[in-house]
Amino acid sequence: MIDVLKNSSFRNLFAAQVFALVGTGLATVALALLAYDLAGAEAGAVLGTALAIKMIVYVTLAPVSAAVVPPVLRKRVLIALDLVRAAAALFLPFVTEIWQVYILIALLQSASACFTPLFQSLIPEILKDEKDYTKALSLSRLAYDLESLLSPALAAALLTLISFHGLFAGTSVGFVLSAMLVLSTAFPLIVDRRGDEGPYARAIRGMRIYLRTPRLRGLLALNLVAAAGGSLVFVNTVVVVRGVLHGGEREVAWALAAFGIGSMAVAMLLPKVLDKVSDRRVMLAAASLMCAVLMGLQGAWIGLDGAINWFVIIPAWVLLGMAYAGLVTPGGRLLRRSADSADLPFLFAAQFSLSHVCWLIAYPLAGVVGAKWGLPVAIGALVGVAGVGLLLAWRSWPRADPEEIEHSHDDLPDDHPHWIEHARKHGKHSHRFVIDALHRRWPG
Repeated sequence: MIDVLKNSSFRNLFAAQVFALVGTGLATVALALLAYDLAGAEAGAVLGTALAIKMIVYVTLAPVSAAVVPPVLRKRVLIALDLVRAAAALFLPFVTEIWQVYILIALLQSASACFTPLFQSLIPEILKDEKDYTKALSLSRLAYDLESLLSPALAAALLTLISFHGLFAGTSVGFVLSAMLVLSTAFPLIVDRRGDEGPYARAIRGMRIYLRTPRLRGLLALNLVAAAGGSLVFVNTVVVVRGVLHGGEREVAWALAAFGIGSMAVAMLLPKVLDKVSDRRVMLAAASLMCAVLMGLQGAWIGLDGAINWFVIIPAWVLLGMAYAGLVTPGGRLLRRSADSADLPFLFAAQFSLSHVCWLIAYPLAGVVGAKWGLPVAIGALVGVAGVGLLLAWRSWPRADPEEIEHSHDDLPDDHPHWIEHARKHGKHSHRFVIDALHRRWPG
């Protein structure tokens, strides 16, 4: 898997991702402590509002950001967004009011919403071979999982030396190092073929491609399954461990580590598995596992007293982590084979935005429903969401899934970038309008 790091451009971008993730992990711990410092017992409401702000800006800004930025400016924009995130993190220790936290979080997450899809769309341009790209996706998944395991431990170690305000400085340093690595990376030369379309038209085009492609409609449904299982872990681990199992902070970390270990194990195996097994089969199997584990947890909860114990929770969290990695890791492969290079940024932005809509659905079910009616009811609601996602994915993603699907774009103008890219890939007779389009774009 690590042989893809021989590519210097990918190696730099992967290192940038790691530093940014470490910074984000430190900010997560520091933000929780800051919320408690400002709001006391109402800290949960503050964090919930901050999380809602994050999701809203992710859903609304991601598609437009990819449509606005031309390829030639990607490096400059990515560096600027990293510096904006660094500045927002530096200001957080000086806030004295909760509304100031919300403003800075909105600024930081807006920059992340613009940064992430642009960053993700660069990787398939750098790693053209699908096997290499699959390895890169698995490495990226491992980086996320390691961050969830190591950042709390690093934060705990730093808090023995500094106050939690100092963690925001570590966050800022992470983003600055990310910007420096992006600056040192050689970006691929990508021709801007966006034509005369405006940014909103390009953003809508990314959504249209996504929602009109059967495999991507399946991916969206599977995002719903991943959000159902992931939200249970991310929102309710502390509730289960502290409230039900009467554990402490260390036990909370163990439970989260179990989820991360399961996810990392699958992420390391996926490159070899996907060489032999189709993405559809792997992802539907992961979705089935996610549904089965959620149903098993609900059954254990409403069964005999004392059925929920460490011998249930730890294996369940490992299995949920395995299913989660199987659902989210191959997604980039589906996006890559569903669009031409000119449309990739818009497609990654659409995935980024639509997947967070799924989390907006799942988070309240896991948190609000769990707090008001109890965890068994919340898990039952998540089972329903995951089951609907699995059924929709199975029906919308055809078993015979060719690399390219017959499609029509009769509503597009003759010199639209799609025709030109199609002509380059398939020859001059692929569409009856292509030759005229090519002559208009490149006379002679």
